[in-house]
Amino acid sequence: MSEADRPLGPHVTLLASPRGGKYPEGRPLLVRGTHETVVIDPSLALVGRPGGAPPADRVLNSHCHEDHVAGNHLYPAATWWLPEADLPGIRSLDGLMAIYGFAGPLREAFARVVVDEFHFMPRADAHAFRDGDVFDLGGVRIRVVHAPGHTRGHSLFHVEPDDVLYLGDIDLSSFGPYYGDAWSSLDDFERTLAMVREIPARWYATFHHIGALEGRAVFLERLDRFTAVIARREAALLDYLAEPRSLDDVAAHRFVYRPGDDVPYADTVERRSMSQHLARLAAAGRVVEAAPGRFQRVRP
Repeated sequence: MSEADRPLGPHVTLLASPRGGKYPEGRPLLVRGTHETVVIDPSLALVGRPGGAPPADRVLNSHCHEDHVAGNHLYPAATWWLPEADLPGIRSLDGLMAIYGFAGPLREAFARVVVDEFHFMPRADAHAFRDGDVFDLGGVRIRVVHAPGHTRGHSLFHVEPDDVLYLGDIDLSSFGPYYGDAWSSLDDFERTLAMVREIPARWYATFHHIGALEGRAVFLERLDRFTAVIARREAALLDYLAEPRSLDDVAAHRFVYRPGDDVPYADTVERRSMSQHLARLAAAGRVVEAAPGRFQRVRP
């Protein structure tokens, strides 16, 4: 599909993605002030863009994942800024691989993908930002909101005066929240989803899929659907645990991805995601270890 850049105000433009924001692409946000221009999450959509990538003085990354830093290499002269907690991921390939937590042949294969297909370029002099930091571009301010769960450092950006809240990978998609990496947290993600409900804005912009939503009502409707995916996964897991099941069984059954999805790291993501659900269900007394390594729901 094709789409045009979408202005969200006099200073903010959501840049087009030839794939409509579908992974491996995403839509970067361009913010222009009187003194400085910032590009947020430069993606593969900027690689080969007609007319080239728009110039920028500074790159901000909402977090350190391959698709969000895939266009950073187009800005070698700009300063790069990432969340403090995710900073190791941009400083070396090993640091990025630690965020995912893949091991063995899967790690080696994905490391090649990150370099060859996502143009990963380490940057030893990348800078860190923290919750509450403000970037003043001259008449335009970008405020950082720490929103962990997807990664430890995942952050939102609130741009004033255009009143745009950039949501990063709170992408409001039907897939739902992703918390399957070594540096992900289901509990943190749920706290973040509750927090973001309380941030008013005129525009809500996502990196993937949705793009831009105008108005709080439509945003909250989408956010509720996105958040509900977590409860659906947990309910489906409880149904599946009517009989004792191992974590291998759970991973093979697929609660995050569809059974037919050709995703090489699906088993790892399923294990990490659903083990978090299992742990909290066990802590709540709703699941027990019926036999060594085999889990079963507690009947009411």
